[in-house]
Amino acid sequence: MTQTTTPGPQGLTTEDPEQFRAAAMDSGRLIGIDAGTKTLGLALSDVRRTIASPLETIRRTKFTSDAARLFAIVAEHGISGLVLGLPRNLDGTEGPRAQATRALARNLNKLSPLPILLWDERLTTAEAERMLIDADQTRKRRAEVIDKLAATIILQSALDRLKQET
Repeated sequence: MTQTTTPGPQGLTTEDPEQFRAAAMDSGRLIGIDAGTKTLGLALSDVRRTIASPLETIRRTKFTSDAARLFAIVAEHGISGLVLGLPRNLDGTEGPRAQATRALARNLNKLSPLPILLWDERLTTAEAERMLIDADQTRKRRAEVIDKLAATIILQSALDRLKQET
């Protein structure tokens, strides 16, 4: 995996968990984000960064209003960093969705000093869908919660990795 670091005018985006942890300090809640074309699925960690829980789904409209809602949530929960799912292809290459995610990170960096960890999210939506089917959820219910569940899987995976490195 290629480790890239992109300092924004205010924030930092990295794929390196150690660098992210240093920038986000060792305490404070994190938000996980599953960025789709129509929604932003959000998950929230506990203060000790042990458990991720589904939070909400933001229906995407314009970047400014999406970012305003995200940063209102950030302020409400005292967030110290963002974990943004990076949708790589199965072979590890990056396509248009990954490029859009990197652009989202750059734009968020312009608005906030919060560090952003780009986290490989291959198959998280498929895993979330499987979990919901196994739980016998209706198609309508799955559509309502799939994005925040995928964000929860992304965030939990990152939390587990961050704990390993301490």
